Amino acid sequence: MRGTAGRIAILCASAALAAACSTSPEPGAEVSSVSLPNGNGVYKIGEPYEQEGLWYYPREQPEYDETGIASWYGVDFHGRRTANGEVFDANGLTAAHPTLPMPVNVQVTNLENGKSLVLRVNDRGPFKHGRIIDVSQHAAQLLGFYGKGTAKVRVTYLARADEPGGAPVDSTTATAVAAAPTAAVQVASLDPVAAAAAPATTAAPLPQPVLQDPPPPDVPSPSPEKLDAKLEAKADTPPVVTTVPVPAATHLYVQVGAFSIKENAERLKNRLSTAGNLTISSIDRKGHTLYRVRVGPFDDVSTADSALAEINGLGSSDAKIVVDQ
Repeated sequence: MRGTAGRIAILCASAALAAACSTSPEPGAEVSSVSLPNGNGVYKIGEPYEQEGLWYYPREQPEYDETGIASWYGVDFHGRRTANGEVFDANGLTAAHPTLPMPVNVQVTNLENGKSLVLRVNDRGPFKHGRIIDVSQHAAQLLGFYGKGTAKVRVTYLARADEPGGAPVDSTTATAVAAAPTAAVQVASLDPVAAAAAPATTAAPLPQPVLQDPPPPDVPSPSPEKLDAKLEAKADTPPVVTTVPVPAATHLYVQVGAFSIKENAERLKNRLSTAGNLTISSIDRKGHTLYRVRVGPFDDVSTADSALAEINGLGSSDAKIVVDQ
């Protein structure tokens, strides 16, 4: 795992970008060109790992389609090895994700301005709870949230990226879950859904949710051309930034879990009753009704972060921030 301890240890120097945990050069500035080492990485899933008290479970996720908060990282990690052995270029079009295989291509859409870009996931992160993806500095500039530090985004899996330099595939997988010091994870039977999140341990047994986000806001799905397995996001390829329709207004919610059985949702809601304002809302997904336990809406990231921290403190580390209308 590339630079994990270093990334967590680095404190954000600017309060305006504190949520992003990244450096803050002048807007629009590029990282100085330096001679970067060769970085032929491998295709890798990786084993379960722990950061800041949370366990993450990397796995193949071809149906991945989630909403949440994006942040960015830049010069502090420029030239360092990524988690799959490539070299991070802050001027490149790459991203870090806690559980997706590497390298894969994802479509990242800024739900605040409609800007959309294909990025290559080749690193692990972000490790700030409540963040869904960490994009490179240049990607943040192109997506329009470099100065702000964070943005509401939709992240959609496209395909495996071509392994750089024909590097061999790494056979490490996430099958050794039993080795992780965490309770067994049980997932209720349900048709494949588009936004399955990685399970994490909880301080005390809670009803096991079918972890699923609310449907992403009404943003067009990637076109068939973009689903081509050869689609690449490379620093030496001119970036293609598209603009897609997005809802006029979106809100943030802290989702604790989603269940196919309403009684399980009610049990979790009652157990976390001291959090206040928890509600249960139903949604139809492919003919199945899911009951979501969540709190919100919130209109700013800091308030959502505070609500997430409160729920985490009650022993629910499965909770996450999602975007909905």
